[in-house]
Amino acid sequence: MSAREEILARIRAANGAAAASGSEVPRDYRRRDGRAPGHPELLDLLEDRLVDYRATVHRCGPEAVAATVEAALAESLGPDRAEVLAAPGLPEAWTPSDAGRDDGRPAVRLGECGASVTGTAVAIAETGTLVLDSGPVCGRRALSLLPDVCVCVVRADQVVGGVPEALARLDPLAPLTFVSGPSATSDIELERVEGVHGPRTLHVVLVASA
Repeated sequence: MSAREEILARIRAANGAAAASGSEVPRDYRRRDGRAPGHPELLDLLEDRLVDYRATVHRCGPEAVAATVEAALAESLGPDRAEVLAAPGLPEAWTPSDAGRDDGRPAVRLGECGASVTGTAVAIAETGTLVLDSGPVCGRRALSLLPDVCVCVVRADQVVGGVPEALARLDPLAPLTFVSGPSATSDIELERVEGVHGPRTLHVVLVASA
């Protein structure tokens, strides 16, 4: 018997013993935060976490989303900005007037855009995480990863307390992207470098309930 076959045989034996025992995995962890989605305390906690991760948070009402997105883009790109692409299903009321729609262009060309604007599937206050599900409102994963600036719009009712509550809202088969602040890493000297694996600048537009 080779080493590979021996390892696989031990794995099969262990799996068989576990199945025969009938033991269940304990599921007594906390599944819900206890506060309703969009609770003011959750919005404050999400903002606190995002700011700590060096994202910029803008709060506004439903009628001011487009203007707030425009202000975020102007802050990062200036008046003579490069092309801005929005997710194909992003509501018109959230989309800057000069933004194009993602047309499925190759990744090389997508990376030449100045910024992207997307929606969000759910936001996790406890971890300061936005989850994009690659649907029409969020757009494909590359749209939120390749442009140097990303603006994500989050409705208040999409903000939940913890990870289990967020996962219950998501399709586990969808290509999910978890975003906790701008892309960042540290080298061996612990020097922080931003923009290595995704956008260097993240703006989050947090929309209050109507």
